[in-house]
Amino acid sequence: MSAIPDMIGFAVMTVSDSRDAKTDKTGPWLREQIAAEGHAVIDHAIVADDIGAIQNRLQAWIADPAIHAVIATGGTGLTGRDVTPEAFKPLYDKEMDGFSAVYHQVSFRSVGVSTIQSRATAGIAGGTYLFAIPGSMGGCKDVWNHILKDEFDRTHRPCNLVDLIPRLTER
Repeated sequence: MSAIPDMIGFAVMTVSDSRDAKTDKTGPWLREQIAAEGHAVIDHAIVADDIGAIQNRLQAWIADPAIHAVIATGGTGLTGRDVTPEAFKPLYDKEMDGFSAVYHQVSFRSVGVSTIQSRATAGIAGGTYLFAIPGSMGGCKDVWNHILKDEFDRTHRPCNLVDLIPRLTER
């Protein structure tokens, strides 16, 4: 069994047909938060709302042993162009149903019943955590500040996602 990594490697994806490096707010904000917690941002990208494009980028990151987790913002809503969950779910080895449940509890405190408009999802593929979260700044802050920041803190108890990394590919 491999060891728990000293530093968690992240990749951040902004899924959007309309945002670019100048107008993307959530991707840079997440990268700042990740670095502030002592983790590494290995890569980041802005990817069009296209299942194939999203999956191609995800597969490259899943294959990179330096990347332990991917956070994608955007494309989790209900409109026709929102395809991030459809891109993510076929790649999952295991879905993390609890993530969506906890996200909606946290989100409900922020936006009330409007949380039903999000299809935030998470899973594990090839030993890499994958998180698809809303592209709104409020949704990003809810996920990072109230869920992922703690789960990627190896001192968080009773348990955390870091401690599981060496065992994610067990058979």
